[in-house]
Amino acid sequence: MIRVGLIGFGLAGQAFHAPMIRGVKGMELACVFERKTNIAKTRYPEVRIARTLDEMLSDKSINLVVVATPNDTHYSYTKGSLEAGRHVVVDKPLTPTMAEAEELVRLAASRGLLISVYQDRRWDGAFLTVKKLIQAGAVGKVAEYEARFDRFRLDSKPGAWREKPEFPAAGVLWDLGPHLIDGALVLFGEPESIYAAALRQRETAEIDDAFDVIMQYPKLRVTLRARIIAYAPSHHLLIHGTEGSFVKYGMDPQEEILRSPKYPDGLDWGKGWGRETEEHWGTLTRVGENPRKIETETGDYRGFYVNMRDAIENRAPLEVPPEQFLRTQRGLLLSHKSSREKRVVDWSEPVE
Repeated sequence: MIRVGLIGFGLAGQAFHAPMIRGVKGMELACVFERKTNIAKTRYPEVRIARTLDEMLSDKSINLVVVATPNDTHYSYTKGSLEAGRHVVVDKPLTPTMAEAEELVRLAASRGLLISVYQDRRWDGAFLTVKKLIQAGAVGKVAEYEARFDRFRLDSKPGAWREKPEFPAAGVLWDLGPHLIDGALVLFGEPESIYAAALRQRETAEIDDAFDVIMQYPKLRVTLRARIIAYAPSHHLLIHGTEGSFVKYGMDPQEEILRSPKYPDGLDWGKGWGRETEEHWGTLTRVGENPRKIETETGDYRGFYVNMRDAIENRAPLEVPPEQFLRTQRGLLLSHKSSREKRVVDWSEPVE
């Protein structure tokens, strides 16, 4: 049994980590580090609550620590956990700087420990579908790929650290950018260059609440976008290739359920988990053929923790290894650099 200590019980801890950990056979949510509130104790009465990192790590049976706190604390909590001999999962992004990220990777390697970043969107049904279509050559050679996250919220959330410029790695590019950039890198590898614009569109915005990131390859253009003012969302995924196109509307259904009072708990999530209804399936149109719906692959964010369990037990390589989340970190930092300097930046440029 892999006993897990979860640091932080805000939205990330409540919706995207605790249910996954409790939903994987061979894993146990043993302790939640919650500094002041008692939300975790109310939700999971049997789970121990710690008020400090040392208190949580005093339980020597905990062998995996999950860091789900604001970005400015990722480095200190991860370093402390690694130095205490624990494997670590960190919510994206790993840290606000490349130097800190690389230091943590070196520290984990020197201690013979695993470190990974929680890229749950690799287990989105839509992303799995697109990955399968591209690998099968369903649209031929890909010339254009676009992925976008559209939401609608006119006002900033009071007290939300992600919307305060004084917080390191705040803003929507740091928040949603890791998902989109990571997905593009998984599908197509490293680009030649990046051009990005981090935008402020709402009246109350103090920091970027929208972005465009363009990743340029020799004969492929990748466009990644996020909008907070998008009442009627555009397509979520779009691929144009030499033999056809694929268009997908609608986001993965898992997030909405996980954020709701109907969040799953335990090992049995039901047979319908992560499945989309036919009305949300994407459309594939091949040259010379009629358009047809493509059933969305079944998504399941638990896949990340299944892999983490198997990696700790020496049965599998990490699905999100250091070399991959460090290249996503590079993509994020280069995007911010491009936006600040209002120019195209080469992938090989220094990030800091």
